[in-house]
Amino acid sequence: MIKSELIQKISEENPHLYQRDVERIINTVFGEIGGALARGDRVELRGFGAFSVKERPARTGRNPRTGEPVFVNAKRVPFFKTGKELRERLNDNGDDD
Repeated sequence: MIKSELIQKISEENPHLYQRDVERIINTVFGEIGGALARGDRVELRGFGAFSVKERPARTGRNPRTGEPVFVNAKRVPFFKTGKELRERLNDNGDDD
C-alpha cells in the first residue's frame, strides 16, 4: 500500500472527513515520526511497533562489479521492530482452538 492508497482508504471509511484533511493528518503523522527519528528519538505505536535509529559504523565494503575495496561512511538508519499484537496478527493461522 502506498501513501495515496492509505489516504483514499481512510477517506472512504470516514465519509465525514474531507480527503484533504485526511491527507494533512497522514502527512503530519509521518512528518512527526520522521522528525522524531531525525532527533534520535524513539517512536512507539502500541500494538503496531517501534521506530528507532541504529548507528552503522564506517566499514570497508566491496564494489560488487569490480570487487575492489570501497570505504563506506558511518551512517544512521531507521529501524522498525514490530509490536506483539502485529506479530500475532501476521502469524495467526485462523485457528481458534
